[in-house]
Amino acid sequence: MPMAKTRQGQIMVALAITGAWLISSVSGVCAADAFKMGVIDPQTVLEKSKAGKKALDGLKEYVSTRQKLLSRDEEDLRNTEKTLKESVSKLSEGEKKEKEAQFRTKIQEYQKRAQEFNQELQGKQKELVDDYMKRIATATQTVAEKGGFSIVVDKGSEQTIKIVIYSKDTIDLTDQVIKEFDRVNSK
Repeated sequence: MPMAKTRQGQIMVALAITGAWLISSVSGVCAADAFKMGVIDPQTVLEKSKAGKKALDGLKEYVSTRQKLLSRDEEDLRNTEKTLKESVSKLSEGEKKEKEAQFRTKIQEYQKRAQEFNQELQGKQKELVDDYMKRIATATQTVAEKGGFSIVVDKGSEQTIKIVIYSKDTIDLTDQVIKEFDRVNSK
C-alpha cells in the first residue's frame, strides 16, 4: 500500500507541475498565437511503424529461439528424472546419491540459464524501448513543429501510466508520428 500511495503522490505532483507549466505557458502566449496541444501513443507507434514491427519481430524471434533451448533443457531434465526413478531400485546407495546429486546440479544449471535468459531479455527490451523512445521523440518533435503544436503529451496506456484521461481525436498525432517515424527510419 505505501508504494501505491507514493506512486499516486508522484503522479499527482507531476500532473500539478504540468498543469502549472501549461497555465504559465498559455498566459505567456500572445493573443495572436494559438496554443496547440497534441497527444501520441508511443506504444502504438512502436507496434504499427515498419521499423518498430521489425524490431519487435526480431525480439520475438530471439525469445522463441531461447525458449526452444530452454524447452529442450527442460525435456532433458524430465528424461533424466524418469530414468533416475526407473533405475533407483537397481542402484547401490552410493550410486543413487551420486545420480541424485548430478540431477540436482542439472536443475541448478537449468535454473541459472533460465534466470540469465530473463535478464538478457529484460536488457534487450530496455535497450529497444530506450532506442525507440528517442526516435519517437524526434519524429514527434518534427510533427509538432510542422503542425505548430506547443506541447505533445504521452497518452499512456493500460500497460503504463494513463496520463491523458480524455482527448479529442483531432489532437491525436499518433498516425502522423508513425508516418514521420517510418519516413526517417525506413532502411
